Amino acid sequence: MQLFSLFFHEVLYRPLFNALIIFYSWLPVHDFGLAIIALTLVVRFILFPLVSRQYASQKSLSDLQPQIEELKKKFPQKEEQTKKMMELYKEKGVHPASGCLPLLIQLPILFALYQALYNGLNGSALSALYSWVAKPASINPIAFGFLNLAQPNVVLAVLAGALQYYQTKLMLPKTKKAASSKKNEMDISEMMNTQSLYIMPIFTVIIALRFPAGLSLYWVVTTIFGIIQQILIMKKHANPIK
Repeated sequence: MQLFSLFFHEVLYRPLFNALIIFYSWLPVHDFGLAIIALTLVVRFILFPLVSRQYASQKSLSDLQPQIEELKKKFPQKEEQTKKMMELYKEKGVHPASGCLPLLIQLPILFALYQALYNGLNGSALSALYSWVAKPASINPIAFGFLNLAQPNVVLAVLAGALQYYQTKLMLPKTKKAASSKKNEMDISEMMNTQSLYIMPIFTVIIALRFPAGLSLYWVVTTIFGIIQQILIMKKHANPIK
């Protein structure tokens, strides 16, 4: 545990924190909001190959959804249904968990980025700077001349939730709901889609309202970048798997 903590601090958090302060010091206007945007874009570009793989995998699974629904109707028994679904995945060269690994790799990086942004608004955290990085006399939390990044912001929090809703909706399979003889019966995948589409954006808003607006700004920028990335991948793989 101590080794992981050291790795997290020295390999992930500290470089990101120093990069944030460097952007803040080097930008002519010394705007912390612009520094957050610059760092967010740099991180997104670095993670671009991993995220692209994740989105492509999600798109492939989405394209297979109609065939999966047909298998569920044809093979109501769970054991046989699972077997046929795995055969379908193998036939199409798609692994249902292939999008998880890139996400797992990203999580420590994203957590370190969150911590760097949070501590960047705290003057006492500047002790984590490298010796060759100039320590600013102070950090002005007012971004763009009006936005206080050190305090929660309702508009940014709602915008972050709305953008996450849109991003999630882009990847959901566009299939018609099948009629069910039992009103309370809901497919597990449908439940997961509903949770990701509605619950996660609401959760994002609630969390954003509890943290400084600097974190909300990061989430807005990274989600916009992610939406653009998803649209490009969807155009690249426009023809669904058959």
